[in-house]
Amino acid sequence: MFSDNLKNSLMTVNDIVRKLNLTVFGGDKGLNREIVGGYVSDLLSDVMGNAAEGDVWVTLQTHKNVMAVASLKDVAAVILVKGLNPDEDMLEQSHEEDIPVLGTELKTFELAGKLYALIKKR
Repeated sequence: MFSDNLKNSLMTVNDIVRKLNLTVFGGDKGLNREIVGGYVSDLLSDVMGNAAEGDVWVTLQTHKNVMAVASLKDVAAVILVKGLNPDEDMLEQSHEEDIPVLGTELKTFELAGKLYALIKKR
């Protein structure tokens, strides 16, 4: 788990989609959200207690409750790892909340390193 709030960041969700070749599953209207940091965890209670507004949340959880926590914490986007696909109810929530749900074939460790390097450059 890491949280790195780099408040001077001008990076958007769309920037990381392009630079990390991520799949956009839903929440397209939120692709211009600014990213200020990242948080990696699969425990919803941990994310509720520690993720910050504007973070990109990396997880392997694919269900609707992820979006409830994402909305509560106002994260910039959720990235699913290991080629996982979101459940249908997660996608519906993503569109309603305008919070992008993204995907990658990368494992969590690999994605976290690449994401950190991108955000830290800003």
